[in-house]
Order: sequence, then C-alpha cells, then structure tokens
Amino acid sequence: MKTLLIGHDANRAGAQLVLLNLMRLLKAEGLSMHLLLGEGGPLLDEYKAICPVTLWPAPDRFVVNDLADKVLGKLGLWERFYARKQRARQQAIREELALDTFDLVLVNTVTSSRWFGQLAIPEKTPIVTFVHELDMSVRIYTRPDELAYLLRRTTQLLSVSKATAAYYAEEHGFDPARITLYTLIDTPSLERNVQKALEQPSIYPSLGLPDNALIVGGCGNAEWRKGNDLFVTLARQVIGRETATGRPIHFVWVGVPAGTLRDDLLVDIRKAGLADRVHLIPPTPDVLRYMSRFDVFVLCSREDPYPLVVFEAGLCHVPVVCFDKAGGSPELIEDDGGFVVPYLDLDAMSNRTLELLHTPELRQTMGRRLGQKILERHPAQQSIETLVTLFTKLTRH
Repeated sequence: MKTLLIGHDANRAGAQLVLLNLMRLLKAEGLSMHLLLGEGGPLLDEYKAICPVTLWPAPDRFVVNDLADKVLGKLGLWERFYARKQRARQQAIREELALDTFDLVLVNTVTSSRWFGQLAIPEKTPIVTFVHELDMSVRIYTRPDELAYLLRRTTQLLSVSKATAAYYAEEHGFDPARITLYTLIDTPSLERNVQKALEQPSIYPSLGLPDNALIVGGCGNAEWRKGNDLFVTLARQVIGRETATGRPIHFVWVGVPAGTLRDDLLVDIRKAGLADRVHLIPPTPDVLRYMSRFDVFVLCSREDPYPLVVFEAGLCHVPVVCFDKAGGSPELIEDDGGFVVPYLDLDAMSNRTLELLHTPELRQTMGRRLGQKILERHPAQQSIETLVTLFTKLTRH
C-alpha cells in the first residue's frame, strides 16, 4: 500500500510529533510512504530519515520581477499572470508526486487543507483526515472554503477525542458514522524517554531554582489559545496564597520562543514581582528533562483537542489540572488523574494546584493513576493495528 501523507510543517509541536511517531510505526508495518509538507522545521531531518519528503515551494516574491509586476498591476493583468504561475506550480507538484500512484492519502491536521485543495487528488483515492484542531485553531489556521473541500473529500475522519468528534459532527455536519476516535501515542518510546530524562541530572539548578523547590509546570506553544497569560496570573494567585508547604513554589513554562508574546509575558511577570519565580523556557527537545521533575502540571489552554503534553505529564506521574470545555483532556484526567475545573476559573485552578502541592500523597497517587490510564487506554501497537486495518478496508473498494 502506497500512502501520501500531508502535513502543514515540521515544527516540534503536538500534531507534528504524532505524525512522526505514526510514520515510524507505519514504516515498521511495511507501508510505503511519501510526505508532502507545507513548510519545513526542526523535525524535517527526522521525517526524511523515514520516507521521501517533498516541501511545497515557498511563494516567489514577484510574478516576474519588481518592475514588470508594477507594469502588470497598472495594466490590470497581475492577477491573471499570478494565477497562471500558481497553476504551473501546482501542476509541477502533482507531477513530482505522481498522485495517481497512491492508494490512500492521510491528511494530518485540517491546517493542511490549504495544500490539499491544490493537489486535485483523483476522486477514487480514499482520504483519511486526522483532526487535531477545534474551533479556535480552525478559525486561525484554515479558510472556510478549503476546510469544506477537505471535509467533503474525506472518506474517514480520525478524531483525537470525543470533544473533537462532536465539534466536527455538530459544527461542520460531518457524518458521525465516518468518525473514528483515534489517539496515537508511542507509549513505549515515551516511557523510555521519560526514564532517560530521570537518569540525567536535574536541569533546574541552571535556572537558579533551589533543590527544595516545588515546581508547577506548563508546556506548549506561545499563543493566546494555549493560555500563557493565564499561567502567569495563576502563578500570581498560587504564590500569593502560599503559606503551608515551607518550600518555595516556582512556575516553569517550556516552549516560549523569543518574540512579542514572550516580551509581553515578561512585563507582566516583572510587574507582578515574580521575576525570580516564573521561568519561560524556549522550545527545546529536552522537554522531558523539565517535565519529569514537575510536581503539578497545569493545562491553561483555552482550547486543546487532546494534547500530547498531558500524556507526557501522565507518564512522568505528574497530576494535571485543566479547564472543562477546553478540549478532550477532561476525558482522560477525570477525577482521579488530577482535577478538572470550570472553564477559565483561575480561582478554582489555583486552589486545586495548592491542594496538590500541599498533599504529596495525593499528587503521587493521582500522577501514577494518570500514567496507568494512559497505558491502559492507548497501547501503541493496538493503535497502529487499528489504523492499518482501516487503511486496508478503505483501499479494498
């Protein structure tokens, strides 16, 4: 079976890492693959080590050149020339990929709809779309016409959580009978990586944290949807209320690169008097070296379909506090893997965080239970067998 995979970029984030794990497991099952990426990124070499990769060409600065483009604009011909160039580029990509030779297409994320719509994939080819996005991400990263076309062409939808499945059924009218709940977590590899992280020296002395610090962690991209700003407000509340542990509480968020949002967060941190207690770490492959020593993980996301970071925290035996109605994490955390608090109720989140910090036995019990549930519900081999069975069924028709 020859499969075309379509991803939006190679950045080190949840959906892209899931795709990387998926590709490794599919290769082990003997599937032939080719990956089309909208853009590159840090994971590109790891993708290339598994299968051939085609990068969608970056847009040219000019249709012809600076002067000629101005002349075409004045003559009202620029858009016609631009469209002609776009068609030529699309045709070249189609020929390079040899689209008629694929038995199946897997679209990883609806963000990839912008490239999918330009490929003219044969009608007979089954399309499987793996959705990792809810309403906010859909509005930010897709265009309505491109998403509608992708969903119309999709034979089977893979959804990472019940909350995500309900969104596509209710908001986009996708047939629930063609939605499969599917979460791929390479738990054996993740467990090995957690163990490696625990065997390494603590990374926290390099941040100036004392050995007895209690660490409340966050992780993820720097964007409004992820609630980086809520993390800072939460730190203000928790540290302001702390009286009982006798140990200093530090907040550490991993995944905030240099940029405007980081600068804005640092202003809030400084003005709140938290500069020595709240630490923003840039994106790093050493995430687990930080996370494995968290005492509590707070998922401040306003929206996150079923984030990989919750699985990482659980396999590190770290309990999670998250918001209800912000995605699929409550389905896993429930009432024994941490706490689910009302949406945007930072008061409740800070109280539950303090409860876990004050009660080592509770946080250890909940952390272990979360890890146990992940292993019970998401065995990697079962997941890949489910997917290969689906692919085989779809390509028989």
